[in-house]
Amino acid sequence: MEVLHAHCAGLDVHKDTVVACVRHMVGGTVKREVKSFQTTTKEPMALSEWLSVEGCTRVAMEATGIYWKPVWHILADGEFELVLANAAHVKNVPGRKTDVNDATWLADLMAHGLIRGSFVPDEPTQDMRDFLRTRKQFVRQRSSSIQRIQKTLEDANIKLDSVISDIIGLSGRAMIEALIAGQSEPDKLAALAHRRIKASPAELEAALRGRVTDHHRFMLRLHLQQIDALNAAIAEIDRQVEANLEPFRTATTLLITIPGVSELMARTIGAEIGTDMSRFPTHGHLISWAGLCPRNDQSAGKRRSNRMRKGAPWLKTALVQAAWAAVRTKGCYLQAQFQRLRARRGAKKAIGAVAASILTAAYHMLKQGTFYNELGADFFDRSAKNSHAKRLLARLQNLGYDVQLTPINA
Repeated sequence: MEVLHAHCAGLDVHKDTVVACVRHMVGGTVKREVKSFQTTTKEPMALSEWLSVEGCTRVAMEATGIYWKPVWHILADGEFELVLANAAHVKNVPGRKTDVNDATWLADLMAHGLIRGSFVPDEPTQDMRDFLRTRKQFVRQRSSSIQRIQKTLEDANIKLDSVISDIIGLSGRAMIEALIAGQSEPDKLAALAHRRIKASPAELEAALRGRVTDHHRFMLRLHLQQIDALNAAIAEIDRQVEANLEPFRTATTLLITIPGVSELMARTIGAEIGTDMSRFPTHGHLISWAGLCPRNDQSAGKRRSNRMRKGAPWLKTALVQAAWAAVRTKGCYLQAQFQRLRARRGAKKAIGAVAASILTAAYHMLKQGTFYNELGADFFDRSAKNSHAKRLLARLQNLGYDVQLTPINA
């Protein structure tokens, strides 16, 4: 097999150690040298110096949790071409797994050009990713805390969620705080409801009549404090996102023109895929990287599965959320696409196709610097006018009508 890189290295990165294998191809002979380093800051700097002395031009490492990042940041200051490998794509032969063998295997693959590098964004994009991913985690934790409040109220036989849609909204929070303060009279609790609450005073009083103990009050107070802390943290993240938005401002302005994509969603998409689309040769490469296309799973000429392949989980969930918002937008192409596919493939596959369409549009918009071009809800009818007419004619014939089609002269 042809050697593409005569001087390269493979790193097997762990939490506390890094095993490095330098591979040289000299006069048709392969020479290897293996060293181990600690992961404290001083040791990776020594690793960088050793690789420079050895004349390595390319360095490959696996994406192992969070542990590869500190080593990557230090080596990025050198003159190496770094390649981050997906661990699932560079598995060694079973039964031969040791740290030294893993580093040697990576070096061999690197020498022959058999490692496909993963997408490693620049520092501003990584920072924005951390902000928005942490924000999403806090939102999930807040939802869990709200569910725990609901569970506590149910335990006290308070059916507040049956009459109020948002139990920590203006009215619900006022009632919960009154319960915590010791108020237990249903009529006085019901009087705290806002005038726009649809439930009648009698329904509110019936729902608020329960058995609230000191234990319930303590748990309610605890969960409310947790929600307040999460709200404060989310607000702080939003301020940090706004302060660091400048590299993504143009991309956000473009992406919010897509149906179903809010400003927060546009920032999330920009943080996950970046703003430079040159790293993806085509929109198909981006869709494959995101995991929004069917996997290749065929044997003996038969397709065994057409489920979506694994990809970027943070991006995929965001796009699916945007797709559900888009299909509720009347008169748009994405809604027509969803309705067309749902009839044949089901809602789950249809929403995946809509998510892929959103990502395809985002790719071309960011690459060309253009706004979203709405194709319209009648796009499929216009693009397949004859087939649509034949389909309608067949339906009328099945109903017992003999119809002759006469085109209208323009």
